[in-house]
Amino acid sequence: MNSSLNPAHIQFLLEGAFWTLILSLMAFGGGGLVGFLVALGRIAPLRGVRFLVSAYVQLIQGTPLLIIMFMIYFGLPSLGFSISPLFAAGVSLTLYASAYLGEIWRGCLQAVPRAQWEAAECLALSRAQRLFKVILPQAVRLATPPTVGFSVQIIKNTSLASVVGFVELARAGQLINNSIFEPFITYLIVSLLYFCLCFPVSVLSRRLERRAMVKKTARQNAALTRMA
Repeated sequence: MNSSLNPAHIQFLLEGAFWTLILSLMAFGGGGLVGFLVALGRIAPLRGVRFLVSAYVQLIQGTPLLIIMFMIYFGLPSLGFSISPLFAAGVSLTLYASAYLGEIWRGCLQAVPRAQWEAAECLALSRAQRLFKVILPQAVRLATPPTVGFSVQIIKNTSLASVVGFVELARAGQLINNSIFEPFITYLIVSLLYFCLCFPVSVLSRRLERRAMVKKTARQNAALTRMA
């Protein structure tokens, strides 16, 4: 057992950071697919569909992510399913991300002026055509900054995967600290690695938000110029 931090420990932390990134991509990809269906369900014309999807969102958002991980990792094996820590963490984060991304995107879809729906309807477009050809392209511009910003939360929440035995960055730091008993330097490096993962995403989110505000201001100025 080594008594101080060495290059092997750094390599182990970097491997943990790699798996943190992989888990984040899994959660964002799966959560994005399910979240898109959630967003569509939240604005569906059928009241029953809206009720069921809303109940799903409220259930997931009202349940701590830690509890969701426990339910999947310990609950599914009791039903006869054999799952790995990566699968349990990935499914849990997918469910978590889908509820929040679905609500973000639902808000952006509904933020598109109602006149756009009415104008598309006057062109005799079907509801699907109105949604995908007229509304969705406008909603994407609104949704990009908050979506990128939420990905930071996904990266940080991957640290909860350690409770089901998955060795990501936080768990790697814990294992190393249990070996060398140097919590300050160990968790300082862990925090720096999290910063390196999250900071570029935060910068991208702010840039996209500023760009969206500039475009919005330009459109408003153009409209005022035409009115004048």
